Amino acid sequence: MSTAIKSLLCWMLTMSGMVVWADPAADQYPMNSWPKVEPTRLGWSIDRLSVARKFVEHLPPSSVVIIDHGREIAEWGDASRRIKVSSMRKSLLSALYGIYTPGSGLDLDSTLQQIGIDDDPPLTADEKRATVRVLLEARSGIYHGYVGGTPGMREGWPKRGSHAAGTFWFYNNWDFNALGTIFEATFKTPIAKAFEDRIAVPTGMQDFRVEDMYYVRAASDASPDINKSIHPAYHFRLSARDVARFGYLFLQHGEWRGMQVVPRAWVDESTRAYSETRPAEGYGYLWWIDGFGLPERSFSAQGALAKYLVVVPSRDLVVVYLNHTEFPDDASGLSLDTVKGLPSISHDQMSQLLKLLLEAQRP
Repeated sequence: MSTAIKSLLCWMLTMSGMVVWADPAADQYPMNSWPKVEPTRLGWSIDRLSVARKFVEHLPPSSVVIIDHGREIAEWGDASRRIKVSSMRKSLLSALYGIYTPGSGLDLDSTLQQIGIDDDPPLTADEKRATVRVLLEARSGIYHGYVGGTPGMREGWPKRGSHAAGTFWFYNNWDFNALGTIFEATFKTPIAKAFEDRIAVPTGMQDFRVEDMYYVRAASDASPDINKSIHPAYHFRLSARDVARFGYLFLQHGEWRGMQVVPRAWVDESTRAYSETRPAEGYGYLWWIDGFGLPERSFSAQGALAKYLVVVPSRDLVVVYLNHTEFPDDASGLSLDTVKGLPSISHDQMSQLLKLLLEAQRP
């Protein structure tokens, strides 16, 4: 049988939603849905994959999608369910910066003073020296009140003025929210519309709707020292199978079916560590780099209450885990103990799941 006929039959089977027998060495892209494959054809151990599934079944309800070389190895739970992905939103915005910045005239090393960004209460002159780039790196040194976030994010919150811009990493929602404001002011387009036009449509996302992205703004009685700010949080609800497309886009260096959706240079730059956040883990441009105790390089988008997208390039692997419990939009009245009591999984449990999957992939 000729290569052309084989390719045609593979495409027909993929479009029909049937299991495909394509060359394991060749990457594929999903059409209307992810092409499925018998895991053993790509070297997976059914027994070890079953161990991973049983591990997931003992965790809170979730949606899990596992993609190898562009084929769906497993789908556990409802992969079409739209779930608030919390801080995974930041990696989505990073991709949009990569798409819109080239040729726009925006210099990532422009200061907030130069581009006219302030807040209420006002930023200091020193804070306005922070650049767009250091906001992307979570190194702004601006410890102003902000919208959203978990109680844990405020633990160890530095005092205002304690660190100069670019000298200290801290996971800081002010940086992330202000980047949303900067994006919309600079590129004159809402984040949701930009995401739909430049990422969701090109990658064929199955479930995303513009109304699945929404804003959370500061309450009228917000404290100036804690959560008063003019910069809203921008939140997304996404399905696990759509998050997998986003991860696969980055696994493919920003390319989708021959079209460069995100510049390759930006993919490389944004998924490189600029700060060490803990041993063997770093932070890029709104992406987490390595971590989970994995023996191979990875990068990930992570959100509160166990929202994970993990990409392992050397394995051609994308793993999505979305806990069905959503973090509240307004957590100002929640204690740390209350949050810890919400159904979720720990970072260590996600590490264990990933290790089980890597063991299953190469028996």
